[in-house]
Amino acid sequence: MQPQTDNPDSLRPDITAEIMRHTGLNQSTLTALVHRFYAKVRADPLLAPIFAEHVQDWDAHLARLVEFWSSVALMTGRYHGAPVVPHLEMAIGPTHFARWLTLFRETAAETCPAAGAAHLVERAERIARAFQMAIATHTAEKSNQRKDDAQLRSD
Repeated sequence: MQPQTDNPDSLRPDITAEIMRHTGLNQSTLTALVHRFYAKVRADPLLAPIFAEHVQDWDAHLARLVEFWSSVALMTGRYHGAPVVPHLEMAIGPTHFARWLTLFRETAAETCPAAGAAHLVERAERIARAFQMAIATHTAEKSNQRKDDAQLRSD
């Protein structure tokens, strides 16, 4: 499958174009992937309640996720933000990330050329690991802070 000509705005157009040629990914494919994937997430018994609690405006959220995946997959630099921060206080763990990855792999295979799906899944797995480590570190730091606070109060 040849990349379409819908080259996204990119801060690194040469790199983005090369990735698009290599993976078969483009802005239309990423948009389709994000929308299809999050439709599955919103219907999933494990993940839907978490997203329902934290996402009020799905149109805006999906647009932001397309920018995120454009930056991650095509190195466009379109996403500006700190994606880990909103997840730090969520009640999510390994089971949630495993389910998220299962749905992501399935959707990437359905939506993207094989090289593009592999490219995206590799990045999704890396993101899931990074988020889990950040959440675990944040949780441990909060626990240690509570212990320190309790110790100070008892002194």
